[in-house]
Amino acid sequence: MNRLYDLKIAVSIPFYNASVHICDVVSKLPDYINTIIIVDDKSPQLMDAEAIFASVNPKIQVVFLKNEINLGVGGATKKGFQYAIDNDFDIVVKMDSDDQMDAKFLPDLLFPLIKNKAEMTKGNRFRDLNSLRKMPIVRRMGNLILSFLTKASTGYWNNFDPNNGYIALKINVLKQVDLSKLSDRYFFETSLIAQLYFAKARIKDVSMPSIYADEKSSMNVWKMPFIFSSNLLKVFCKRIIKEYFLYDFNIASLYILIGMPLFLFGIIYGIFKWIQYSSVHILAPTGTIMLVTLSIILGFQLLLQAIQYDIINSPKAK
Repeated sequence: MNRLYDLKIAVSIPFYNASVHICDVVSKLPDYINTIIIVDDKSPQLMDAEAIFASVNPKIQVVFLKNEINLGVGGATKKGFQYAIDNDFDIVVKMDSDDQMDAKFLPDLLFPLIKNKAEMTKGNRFRDLNSLRKMPIVRRMGNLILSFLTKASTGYWNNFDPNNGYIALKINVLKQVDLSKLSDRYFFETSLIAQLYFAKARIKDVSMPSIYADEKSSMNVWKMPFIFSSNLLKVFCKRIIKEYFLYDFNIASLYILIGMPLFLFGIIYGIFKWIQYSSVHILAPTGTIMLVTLSIILGFQLLLQAIQYDIINSPKAK
């Protein structure tokens, strides 16, 4: 525990309509936290600075920042991260202002960074079965699907619950990230992980329960799959092109280069021939069937090999 006092640690808290909870959040932060950075994201609800100062441990410095326009949770977090970078902190932690992130898990997030087992740590709500049962079913299913899609898009196959916003980062790794390229909204965590992939940063999951209070999330769960799917496809395409064709060219590059055309040819040519022969009520020749079948099978197998290579080479925490 003493090692925590030797480091300069900041906690960045994006604030938006959380005046009911913010004092509870800061009051639970331990005194080894050097600075709390509260970023007001043009919130309609005003912060009570005096109440916050009265709630926080007197050993902790509190810094108030403000966005002139509402940018979203990502935009507010980036402002806090930039302050931590500019003021030479060692580690920055991102917590939300709605009191859904338990401060007692801070040591679990910080020690893997201190012991150099990872460059980033984050919460994982899916390892606690008891609390998982309390998670609303719609949110649970949505997070499960998004988590898998995010694994494939970002290349972090060994990490789950990537949309969890309770994270801690080493500043020296955060400096390698172009903050301007990170999303300002709910896609922030995923866009951050996608950037960290090219720095080969190791990310460690920390098991923690889900906490749901009486607040209503501003996230529309029915819109998120459509919004995230588009963004995840962009992240996936950029990662594959950069990792396997611009920054490097390896056996997985060949698997993709040969497997994708074969697979697409088999699908497209097969559909074309099926329409052509079914329209005149004639059975397709055996040669055509074999060509389509072999193209699909061989192309699919090569793509599976590329996926296996991608999983094996995913950055892994100790």
